[in-house]
Amino acid sequence: MRVLAVSDEPVPGLALASSTLAPELILGAGDLPGDYLEELVDRYGAPCVFVPGNHDPDYSGYRRTRGGYVRGGLPCEPPRPRGGVNADGRVVTVAGLTVAGLGGSIRYRGGPNQWTQAQAARRGWRVALAARSRAVDIVLAHSPAAGVGDHETGPHRGLRAVGTLVRQVRPQVLVHGHVHPYGRPGPDLELAGVPVLNTVGYTYFEISPRGSGTDGALSILERRRGA
Repeated sequence: MRVLAVSDEPVPGLALASSTLAPELILGAGDLPGDYLEELVDRYGAPCVFVPGNHDPDYSGYRRTRGGYVRGGLPCEPPRPRGGVNADGRVVTVAGLTVAGLGGSIRYRGGPNQWTQAQAARRGWRVALAARSRAVDIVLAHSPAAGVGDHETGPHRGLRAVGTLVRQVRPQVLVHGHVHPYGRPGPDLELAGVPVLNTVGYTYFEISPRGSGTDGALSILERRRGA
């Protein structure tokens, strides 16, 4: 299964017809314009699963009905990307891959997708509970885990809940954004034996769904580590 994971920085040319990538699933790890994700969906004809970042709008409170979406009892449209699957606080299976999502970042000022460590822990616990009887392929987060590819202070401190979730559900890979590498190669990290991919810019990788007989065979095909 070929996956295109993107976060934080749109990459010029990625949505153009000249791109030779052929993903079967698109992952958005936050802080990208909704229309950019829609362009990728249109270009590649692949479904999109995303979580919000700390600069994204508030996705909470929307409910889908037969007549469309409502919020607070009033008809409305949720923020873009239209047709994308918001995995924040959920476990979803799309294109054969099971994704556990945990969006947002550490709280450093007011914002709809910013959490204290305690708030994030409660959200992560609910995701782990939802994943109890499911084999999770990917944990998709905006923030890195605390102590694994984050910064020690400021808005780029990691969330302890991300690391706890990874240890509880044991995915094949953790995909996150938020911390901009600014083109530096940087090390590929692991958390409790699970590969960690900072996908600011984009990462194009291949992964086999759990139960396929070849799970664990993660292969990075192409990447760009931010501007």
